[in-house]
Amino acid sequence: MNRILILIVAFLSFSCCSVKNTNDTEPFQPRTVKLLTLGDSYTIGESVCATCRFPEQLKDSLKPRFNLQTIFELKVIATTGWTTTNLINAIAVQNLSNDYDLVTLLIGVNNQYQSKPFSLYEEEFPILANNAIAFAKGDKNRVIVVSIPDYAFTPFGQNTPNQQQISTQIDQYNNFAQTYCQQNDIAFVNITDITREGINNPDLVAPDGLHPSELAYIKFVERLLPIALEKIQ
Repeated sequence: MNRILILIVAFLSFSCCSVKNTNDTEPFQPRTVKLLTLGDSYTIGESVCATCRFPEQLKDSLKPRFNLQTIFELKVIATTGWTTTNLINAIAVQNLSNDYDLVTLLIGVNNQYQSKPFSLYEEEFPILANNAIAFAKGDKNRVIVVSIPDYAFTPFGQNTPNQQQISTQIDQYNNFAQTYCQQNDIAFVNITDITREGINNPDLVAPDGLHPSELAYIKFVERLLPIALEKIQ
């Protein structure tokens, strides 16, 4: 008889605990991941479809690696022809929030193309890098700087008389940005070498003969994705 009573009490205790645990369970809250990309034609994806540009491809590559309920929001601030000055001015009127989970920055080719003084880039790139950090919850570990592609290795670039000068100056810009990032513990991803295959592999160049193609952006994202995942998760 005592054994039966013990079993009944144990069953009732288990039932009560089970009911309580069920009632105390919190409903699942979907997560929103906010992405911000800052740049120029290389960011906006000149001459490729809207979903072909690297920010969209990066977002789409991130999605399968998160819970199905995770919501991804992407904001792109970029326009073909923008210099560092243009981007700074555009950011100033955007009233951006400071809660982005990941911010990418790719800027400088139009400084070079428009023959702006290199000292302007030296002055304004750090401003933009600090802006990116501010938008990324004030956390530099949520920022990725992307190197400038080399348009000398495109049909457009091949028709210019100063191909070597273009590449030399692009290297100068990228070296400055990379050194700054290293000194300030900001992630820097080099994709310039991919674009320097544009003559050997024309599929890397967009139909306009100047900008990266969808394939080139796929290769960009292959390098960006593991670093982006590390920063977001």
